[in-house]
Amino acid sequence: MSASPPGFHPRILIAEDESGIADTLQYVLRSDGFLPVWCATAQDAIASFEQEAPALAILDVGLPDLNGFELFKRLQALPGGRDVPMIFLTARSDEIDRVVGLELGADDYIAKPFSPRELVARVRTVLRRSVRATTPPTVAPPAPTAPASPQPFLLDGERRQIRYYGRALDLSRYEYGLLCLFVQRPGRVYTRDELLEMVWDDASDSFDRTVDAHIKTLRAKLKAIAPDVEPIRTLRGTGYALNEDLPPVP
Repeated sequence: MSASPPGFHPRILIAEDESGIADTLQYVLRSDGFLPVWCATAQDAIASFEQEAPALAILDVGLPDLNGFELFKRLQALPGGRDVPMIFLTARSDEIDRVVGLELGADDYIAKPFSPRELVARVRTVLRRSVRATTPPTVAPPAPTAPASPQPFLLDGERRQIRYYGRALDLSRYEYGLLCLFVQRPGRVYTRDELLEMVWDDASDSFDRTVDAHIKTLRAKLKAIAPDVEPIRTLRGTGYALNEDLPPVP
């Protein structure tokens, strides 16, 4: 992430009902140049988000008035919500909870107890990845060719929009980044490590399941439009690729 302008402090929303943990988070974030905003309930977090979208949100799963996963979905539905990276914070350490968070589209998942400094480092990493993810791969203008059948995917880099069989896809920033790569190089096999590096940047072991989780949600959105088409191929032990032989647009 590029250096912030002088006097700029990224706003970090904290939804955490335990005051001791919230105080620690606020202290370490403020010491690192962030502007923490603490909300003890999900409703307060929603109101704060509506007033001003943060640079990043840290959501406790066990809030008193609303499950953290449901809070995540409500924040995502707000204007600009899909562009805000979010980290789950919870006392639960079960892998299933972590997978659920990643499948929803969360950027990281940290179990209590945690090192405050490690959490700040993860915040910075997620923010860097967020900047990378909102900058889609360069789309070269197509060379003049003879008229051809309309293609299943239509990529509009300026609007950050992808149409599939004529319908605009509602994609998270990471789903968009993944599909951008696939659409520009049909048949090209990408390993999980390559996808982490090219879409998320700064790949680390803490994100070992996130590619699979996002591919799963991406496939579900594509299948909702064309149930009988399998556009993304899985190459076991290798990675993923876009099918080169998709049926053309009718």
